[in-house]
Amino acid sequence: MGYDRPIRLGMVGGGNDAFIGGVHRIAARIDGRFNLVAGALSSTPEKAQASGAALGLDPARTYDDFKAMAIREARLKDGIEAVAIVTPNHVHYAAAREFLKRGIHVICDKPLTSTMADAKKLVKAAEDSDALFVLTHNYTGYPMMRQARQMVADGVLGNIRVVQVEYAQDWLTQHEEFKQAEWRTDPARSGAGGSTGDIGTHAFNLAAFVTGLELESLSADLQAFVSGRQLDDNAHVMLRYEGGARGMLWCSQVAPGNENGLRLRVYGDKGGIEWAQENPNQLWFTPYGEPKQLLTRGGKGAMDVAERVTRIPAGHPEGYLEGFATIYREAADAITAHRNGTAVSEDVLYPTIEDGLKGMQFVDACVRSSKRDGAWVKLG
Repeated sequence: MGYDRPIRLGMVGGGNDAFIGGVHRIAARIDGRFNLVAGALSSTPEKAQASGAALGLDPARTYDDFKAMAIREARLKDGIEAVAIVTPNHVHYAAAREFLKRGIHVICDKPLTSTMADAKKLVKAAEDSDALFVLTHNYTGYPMMRQARQMVADGVLGNIRVVQVEYAQDWLTQHEEFKQAEWRTDPARSGAGGSTGDIGTHAFNLAAFVTGLELESLSADLQAFVSGRQLDDNAHVMLRYEGGARGMLWCSQVAPGNENGLRLRVYGDKGGIEWAQENPNQLWFTPYGEPKQLLTRGGKGAMDVAERVTRIPAGHPEGYLEGFATIYREAADAITAHRNGTAVSEDVLYPTIEDGLKGMQFVDACVRSSKRDGAWVKLG
């Protein structure tokens, strides 16, 4: 399939030594749909300039702050068409707003913002803009999660009864020892949620993406096990979905032996599915009363929706970076259609600002519930 010229991309955050900035740049390059041409890569001018130089950016398009970047790029004939925002959470709203109001598409890392107030203001800014807003919940880009979603929608599992999702890590088991931990455990920069905001939102979003279920209410028990930590590092959450399905969500960053243990299990009255992110090319499917079946990415039984986002033959692993790249490719399809004034294919799937708001509502509800000793609370 042929494509229009690559989309001119800018980046806010993601300077030297920033993990997630590098991930976004790789993802944007994998399918050749974006060219990084500008950046405000750090809040420190010296680091911003050094980071731009390391990436080979034109010094004239390496900015000391995102507002100056948004103003100038919007005026340039060959200015950026989209911007990736890969900063700590508390910067998301202010940065996204500057680009949205100038008609520049936004691709933003999750969670949406650091506060509910900012989340609501950002939703309004997106509604008032002609630009698109894409949130990078990258696990929704995995082929076997696309397959699982289609199987649920097709009724293969029957009426959904039980949803079990977890995301377990161990890297914050002791006091902060990693650069990336420093802002994640700071309420002023991360927001009200610790593990709930950082990885719980991924688990919550993936369960919703696959099942299509809307959460009715939740009961949460949040802990900060590490002494002196201000935000939760572990959470157990009971879920009640509209229509009667029930679920459980566990997220933890203090579970020794777990690296990135995102797992999803969904059970209906006709069958169940199981998936683990650390072995992402496999999806277990068990029709009720029949032997368990192993479905693989690119293998026999893979559905068209999974094949559409599969890049290499079965047996060659695809995972985290390719999942991210799929979100960028879907964003590119939508931006290209917007550029050409054409309709976006119904096959194009990417997390939206509405998904981001739901994630913020999830974190807010978890915090409210836990403060009330696990009382059942509604989102919103």
